[in-house]
Amino acid sequence: MNKKKIIIIYFITSIIWIYGSNYVIEQYVPSSLIELLERSKEIFYVAMTGGFIYFFISKKEELDVTQEDQKRLSTLINSMVDFVNFKDGEGRWIEANEFGLQLFQLENVDYRGKKDSELAEYTDFYGDALRYCETSDEEAWNNREITRIEEVLPVPDGSVKIFDTIKVPLFHEDGSRQGLVIIGRDITEKKEMALKLAESQQQYKSLFEYSLDIVYMMDLGGTITNLNPQYDVITGFKREEVIGKNVKQLLPKRYKRYLPKFISTVVEEIKPVMYEMDIPHANGNRIILQCTSLPMIINGNITGIIGYGSDVTTLRDAEERLRRTEKLSIVGELSASVAHEIRNPLTSLKGFVQLLQMEDEKHQFFYQIMLDELNRINDIVGELLVLAKPQLLKYTKADLQKLLMDVISLLNTEASLYNVQIEALFPENDIWIECEPNQLKQLFINLIKNSIEASQNGGKVSIILEQIENSHVLISIKDNGCGISKERLEKIGEPFYSSKEKGTGLGLTVSFKIVQSHQGNIHFDSQKNQGTSVQISLPIKQKDPKNNQRSIPEGV
Repeated sequence: MNKKKIIIIYFITSIIWIYGSNYVIEQYVPSSLIELLERSKEIFYVAMTGGFIYFFISKKEELDVTQEDQKRLSTLINSMVDFVNFKDGEGRWIEANEFGLQLFQLENVDYRGKKDSELAEYTDFYGDALRYCETSDEEAWNNREITRIEEVLPVPDGSVKIFDTIKVPLFHEDGSRQGLVIIGRDITEKKEMALKLAESQQQYKSLFEYSLDIVYMMDLGGTITNLNPQYDVITGFKREEVIGKNVKQLLPKRYKRYLPKFISTVVEEIKPVMYEMDIPHANGNRIILQCTSLPMIINGNITGIIGYGSDVTTLRDAEERLRRTEKLSIVGELSASVAHEIRNPLTSLKGFVQLLQMEDEKHQFFYQIMLDELNRINDIVGELLVLAKPQLLKYTKADLQKLLMDVISLLNTEASLYNVQIEALFPENDIWIECEPNQLKQLFINLIKNSIEASQNGGKVSIILEQIENSHVLISIKDNGCGISKERLEKIGEPFYSSKEKGTGLGLTVSFKIVQSHQGNIHFDSQKNQGTSVQISLPIKQKDPKNNQRSIPEGV
């Protein structure tokens, strides 16, 4: 339609020019100049016509290029999954992609040249959202720089979409507003994934931070990469001092050779590996950890090892005590029957030996040896009976210094035979405790006698008595003898376990029972060839004594 108008105008203008100029020349120009002016008029017309044709052709090419660019831009923005919108300096929509039109339900609306508030009239659901866009656009204009905001857009199904929106204000050279470019990316799924990831991290952190077990992580080279706070609680060491070190530096020597096989088993077989190990506590005690290690798999690749270690020291100690109690119970039953069977013939043998001793003076030496051995058998039977049956104890108040001095006086002769000196370090004030005196005497005799026999020629046995506050007394018996190896120390107090050539191992078993019956504790500390120290802690008053009587329990 426009092309036809241009052509009609061109023809009308040309006719007016031709006839109008000819009329003017004929009326007002001398005849001698008519031909010259007509030629000039024709040349001018051709030049002017050519100029107009060239101008229109140039504009047409520019228009074609502009339309092609606009087509490319439209194709580009329509192919984007983001909301794209171009506005002029007044906030009127110039161009928007199909995603944006569908987003605001404006697919069939002639949006160009309209502001957000005007377009709000075409959609009830998104009316408020479009009106808010004008407010946020104004903030971007006022900032005079690229503005990035998160916008929450409701969806008809009741959910919401979150957009990461970038607004780029454009200005003329004089500072006036030129246009506004808006790009909004739907980050709803990304936000949900980030939220789920954050929740997962919080769950992991809670499991890691608040687990009652040690949780550890290490790489495939054995370097510890992380430890939870429970490591400090269980081991007494600081995790900050351990993280970054290789596990070889931390493990006891006996476990180091198993480390490569342990790592290869977890990595190659991809299965949990369970094991127990003894490790030192910061205070010098040992703790037993029951560990379970698993491969740490990230993106299908094994990147390290994660595991947890439970402190089972108390459980294993309880199991050991139970094992000893069961063993002692069996020993007690066996002892009762054996002691009963031995006592009767033993009495007869001792009587006949004494009778022979009276009638036969020639073999007195041999009879005395027989009597000594029979007395020794009788002592062993007595110890068996202590293990076999609970004894009714009558607690009375006794002077502990006097009990110990009586025992020392009794053992001084034996100490002289071994060339061992007994040293007593007692407080000035007497210490009275509730106890069964004979039982304590037996306890002290067993322990001091062991110290004397363990001491070398010229050795010394120290007996130290002290009161701890007003509730307990502590008796320490120390020697500088041969000492006890770590392996033997772990089994000390077990029936029939003795380092002596003729020992039965019942003496210390009985000693343990006596200490427990008095509600006390006994502890051995020894090193090979450096001596042994025994500490007995006893309460001054027995707890809830019923009629001042108490039976020794069957187990230690």
